[in-house]
Amino acid sequence: MTDQQTQRTPRSLIVTFYGAYGRDEPGPADQPAGPVPVAALIRLLGVLGVDPPSVRSAVSRLKRRGLLVPGRTVTGAAGYGLSDAGRQLLDDGDRRIFGRPAARLSDGWVLAVFSVPEEERHKRHLLRSRLARLGFGTAAPGVWIAPAHLYEETRHTLERLELAPYVELFTGTHAGFAPTASSVARWWDLDAIAAQHRAFLAEQEPVLRRWSRRRTVPGEAAYHDYLLALDAWRRLPYADPGLPSPLLPEDWPGGRAAKVFGRLHDTLQAAGARYVREVTAGP
Repeated sequence: MTDQQTQRTPRSLIVTFYGAYGRDEPGPADQPAGPVPVAALIRLLGVLGVDPPSVRSAVSRLKRRGLLVPGRTVTGAAGYGLSDAGRQLLDDGDRRIFGRPAARLSDGWVLAVFSVPEEERHKRHLLRSRLARLGFGTAAPGVWIAPAHLYEETRHTLERLELAPYVELFTGTHAGFAPTASSVARWWDLDAIAAQHRAFLAEQEPVLRRWSRRRTVPGEAAYHDYLLALDAWRRLPYADPGLPSPLLPEDWPGGRAAKVFGRLHDTLQAAGARYVREVTAGP
């Protein structure tokens, strides 16, 4: 999927909001503490073009999935905060989205080998889709591979989804027979991943240029552009597993895309946080 706009569902934007500003534990600075009031959430998503019924529907789905839990703010207003599972999901995502280290060839690989009984074949599909969303490539039927830095996140994800009993994880090096770069080109669709990076750049480089010309950073505008940029960006470190640069084509756009997001983050995140604090504080 290369059209970034198609990703902006109300549910996606709410998850992005909580990842950026809706946590009361370490993460991006200046987040509101405790549950986010429902009225504030409706107003903040309205800035992004989401109507109130869509906000309520998306929150209900996220609550059913166990990612959000209802609560009361210090003033007694109804609100929603992250569950423990939701916070773990976002904490795992932080390591990719805000500061994944560059992979080295010497780091090696993690292999996921799974076997699911036929009577539970629905879990086979869930395993495949989840490993793909984590950034794994397919080395052989039932054998999935990723850079070794994804090991801990993979463990957390499989345990959270109760899929760990069906999977064995191994770490090691690629020992042949084809050159590793040739194998990587078979394990992942590098052209499709590069296309996603270029789509992000086509949309967000003009945003960065526009902000580079501004002398002030108004809070609401910063919040709007940062949330949309983060919502577009946060999928790319999952589609792109962070392969060592010697294994990638010379014109790989991933580094440029990461720099553009990093500059948008540095420019907009804090001003957006001030705006969120104003809204969540209420009248």
